[in-house]
Amino acid sequence: MHHPRLPLPVRVSVGLLAAAVSGAVLSGCAPAVDVAPAADAANPACAPMMVALPDAIGDAALRKTNSQATAAWGDPSKVILRCGVNVPGPTTDRCVSVNGIDWVIKEGNPVWTLTTFGREPATEILLDPEKISSATVLADLSASAAKVPATRNCVGQEELQNLPKS
Repeated sequence: MHHPRLPLPVRVSVGLLAAAVSGAVLSGCAPAVDVAPAADAANPACAPMMVALPDAIGDAALRKTNSQATAAWGDPSKVILRCGVNVPGPTTDRCVSVNGIDWVIKEGNPVWTLTTFGREPATEILLDPEKISSATVLADLSASAAKVPATRNCVGQEELQNLPKS
């Protein structure tokens, strides 16, 4: 009975093997951040904002993520951004305006959720205010968030009291 000849083992130089192993180890130092994409992450309106994101927020450097329309800063991550989240409707939650961008703020313990208001698609930011200032985050992201046009803005108690009576 004839047996087919098995292929000879490939000879790899020690230098090439060492380079491959060290490359794998170095690339393992900063793996992509695992961020679940938002439901509308494929919305083309997210693209202008995503390409305009800053390389750093405060001292937290931008990192790679594994999902479309997401971003993360810091190692470990201090700020997570997702474009394409549900657009907030009218709310009694606190809304602040930073550099012309309105944000609805939900204070959690410890993570806060900040969502653009009046922009479609909406963008969500997750952060721990004990690790990074929300004011810094919103100021550093306002130019990028402005790439998604506003169609509405937050109104406060004063504006509501000044509406004409029907």
